[in-house]
Amino acid sequence: MFPNAKGSELFAVLATIDPASLAVGTATTGWISVANFHALVASIETGALGTSATLDAKLQQALDSSGTSAKDITGKAITQLTQAGGGSAKQALINVKPEELDTVNGFGFVRLSITVGVAASLAGAQVLGVNPRYATADAFNQAAVAQIV
Repeated sequence: MFPNAKGSELFAVLATIDPASLAVGTATTGWISVANFHALVASIETGALGTSATLDAKLQQALDSSGTSAKDITGKAITQLTQAGGGSAKQALINVKPEELDTVNGFGFVRLSITVGVAASLAGAQVLGVNPRYATADAFNQAAVAQIV
């Protein structure tokens, strides 16, 4: 679409679950407006999963940035990764477009939810905004983006 654009002008890091040893339980990103991008993609990365550990990830939608009326987005969950099934050192992607949200009822915010079961595991994730609507994507990067080279 923009043949001379830099990659960093076409996608933005909107939210992260920073790489860490995640305890058993659920970690989520903040709520992200879908208004500025034609698409979002969540990238989930695992390191070493704990003994017998499981990892699930899904996208959820809400009415506002506070998470009002939060609910899952149909069809936007990965197949569970397991330590026993070779889920360590893997990546998974979840794509979503704004029109896949319940926009008729006013849903316009998304977050990523990762749930670790059985044993603490190394994992991290990013939600990227792809193909910005109104400006170059790098204008929307979260504050933690330290450098663009």
